[in-house]
Amino acid sequence: MNHAVKIICLVFMFAFFAKPALAEGDAKAGQALFEKQCARCHDTRPGRHSDKGRSLNGVIGRKAGGFVFYSSPAMMKSGITWSAEHLDKYLEDPRKFIPGSWMSTSGLDSYKWQPSKQEREHVIAFLTSISQGRPQN
Repeated sequence: MNHAVKIICLVFMFAFFAKPALAEGDAKAGQALFEKQCARCHDTRPGRHSDKGRSLNGVIGRKAGGFVFYSSPAMMKSGITWSAEHLDKYLEDPRKFIPGSWMSTSGLDSYKWQPSKQEREHVIAFLTSISQGRPQN
């Protein structure tokens, strides 16, 4: 096999077997974490907003800061469209990613939870699953 064919084969094999950067999360574990850490302020049912936060159903692909009541001016001006990568950075340190964000810099659950990379991946897998219209179990 010549050199070019080998390279093409390797590229296709890598593309076929490569996983997205945040695909390691477990949606079931993410749902449990969400219910424990996030649900006091955020709902996941469509259109169900609490007095503290907006529903996160369909958050992947949605523009940040869509509702004035639920969003800080910084969030409204951010210009971000939520992706798994943006959510990961935001959950790691909300006020660093969006200075002026109303969500705490020290995490959630009465502002004490600092989600690990794996916990963020789980929560993002859950949010991705409900953003794609998959039913919650």
